[in-house]
Amino acid sequence: MFPPHKRIPPLGPAKLSPRGRALASWRGIDLSASEIARQIRAKPAGDVLSRVLSDLRIDTRRAEAEIVKVWNNLLDPAIVAHAQPVGLRKGTLFVNVDSSVWLAEIVRYRRKEILDRLQHSFGRDLIARISFRIG
Repeated sequence: MFPPHKRIPPLGPAKLSPRGRALASWRGIDLSASEIARQIRAKPAGDVLSRVLSDLRIDTRRAEAEIVKVWNNLLDPAIVAHAQPVGLRKGTLFVNVDSSVWLAEIVRYRRKEILDRLQHSFGRDLIARISFRIG
């Protein structure tokens, strides 16, 4: 048997099952309280997954990826070659343009057309404004 300093105090038959007593004897310590505490803290994967996805902002990232795909297919290839969307925050789509010449061209002559096409595809709630910048 175990030396006196490792002996397990008897907890009575109501607290430990035969399996629990065998495990406690084999381990040299009764871990049933910590195992029960661990089981109580365990949550279903579905509960945790929804929180993780919201923390990662998966919906926002999916919308941004969809915007890039539509941007590349819906707009004039000359614009696509010089301007790419980089983010979406609070209804504003941020677009980087590679030169000041293209920035002036897009802002002066193409902004309304681009905004109308994107709002037609995604709705006015998702894309309310477009902000162009050199980047």
